[in-house]
Amino acid sequence: MRTLLTADHVLVFDGTSHAELRQGAVIVEDDVIAYAGPAEEAPSNVDDRIDLGESLLMPGLIDLDALTDIDHLILDAWGTREQSARLQWSEGYFDRRRHVFDEEERARVREIALVQLALHGITSYMPIASEVHSAWAESATDLHRMAEFSRKLGLRGFLGPSYRSGVNVVTASGEREVRFAPEEGEAGFADAVRFHDELAALDDPLLTPVFLPCRIETLTPALLAATAAAAAERGAIVRLHALQGEVERELVLHAHGCTPLEFIEKMGLLNDRLIVPHGVFLDVNPRVHGEDRGDLARLVDAGVSIVHCPLTNARYGSELETFQRYRQAGVNIALGTDSFPPDLVRGIDTGVSVAKVQNGSLAAGDLAGYVDAVTLGGAQALHRPDLGRIALGAQADLTAFRLDDVRMGAVDDPLRTLVLNGTARDACLTMVAGRVVMRDGRVDGIDLDAIRADTQILFARMRNAYTGRDHLSGTTDELFPPVFPLHA
Repeated sequence: MRTLLTADHVLVFDGTSHAELRQGAVIVEDDVIAYAGPAEEAPSNVDDRIDLGESLLMPGLIDLDALTDIDHLILDAWGTREQSARLQWSEGYFDRRRHVFDEEERARVREIALVQLALHGITSYMPIASEVHSAWAESATDLHRMAEFSRKLGLRGFLGPSYRSGVNVVTASGEREVRFAPEEGEAGFADAVRFHDELAALDDPLLTPVFLPCRIETLTPALLAATAAAAAERGAIVRLHALQGEVERELVLHAHGCTPLEFIEKMGLLNDRLIVPHGVFLDVNPRVHGEDRGDLARLVDAGVSIVHCPLTNARYGSELETFQRYRQAGVNIALGTDSFPPDLVRGIDTGVSVAKVQNGSLAAGDLAGYVDAVTLGGAQALHRPDLGRIALGAQADLTAFRLDDVRMGAVDDPLRTLVLNGTARDACLTMVAGRVVMRDGRVDGIDLDAIRADTQILFARMRNAYTGRDHLSGTTDELFPPVFPLHA
């Protein structure tokens, strides 16, 4: 099967980064790119044609911290209570914890989220889901259900169940600590190893098993060491949420007598198969030392990739110090969404704008660097040089964004126009391995009205479950007051 795609603007790979091709064409043969060049020179012997017109056709977006959940950020990213803007389990709930959603509802939550990824132009994803509404973490069953739906939908997934030895709680005195149940971590890790090997046995090119332990402060040394050994034996990628903030740093220092980065290295995880969201809290951060004492070089020397989530970080009041500094040091940066919407275009806009403010310079708005991160950076983190580029022989993972909507305004450079004036909702094509997953806002076999209705039902269930579980007491309306009071 040969498919010809044409667009006014095509972002092709030039051997190092990307270059814009006007009036370009891409020919997809089965699952790979067989031609990328001027439309007028494209071979005519094709089976199908997709004319995208006034659009930007670019490599598929790679999201390595992709929300596969009903988002809670809309509830806890606001400083509405003096105690904490981040809702946590109470210490008492630890002993009576339970799932908010049953197995079918958890599967539906993930289906909804994967459809949203496709609608927003994401072709490759590594999932992230909150454990706040789980009895503990994810199971192999949860991830097998996700893999099954992902396969049906046609996205490229890098999958593994989350696992942890402990959970962040708030004590009766208002202090943050981690309560541990090591047996839960051991069972979760065994589940993760089983899932890895079962998924690997499927030998599906769209499904890659990885290890996805939870936040570093919730993992015992034994569990991290076991993860390092299992990943090394299998040549698997490990994604570990770490280097995120003060509380994490204090908890790790207190428990292990070293910084989180030192802890990662001691456990044998500091290597080129490690991916770290969010990588914000290093020595260069003013809230740590405010100067370079070698943390960036340590990441570079080991080949570690970080997943920068600029939109979510900004919503929680934390950003890289700085994107430009990390890039210049040689750190490989990929991008993630981490919250709803899974809009990497808005994420790039946020990151570029924050960089300008941080550096007091328009020159710090490295749009090309961010586009590299969401394509080539993600591919490097995954050890997949066949992703993140439009080049001969690369996988035919493509995304296109419409530029002809009147609300887009005047079109100048297509990427600047898209990032400044548009969002990922302007995606008009998501293609993975040569298969059209989304076209003009439609996904074959998916009832989007049902997606919308179920989203609201499941969100309400999650929201109502905060009462009686979390350290902030009160009704849901008291926990989450409206921006303005309701009119009587």
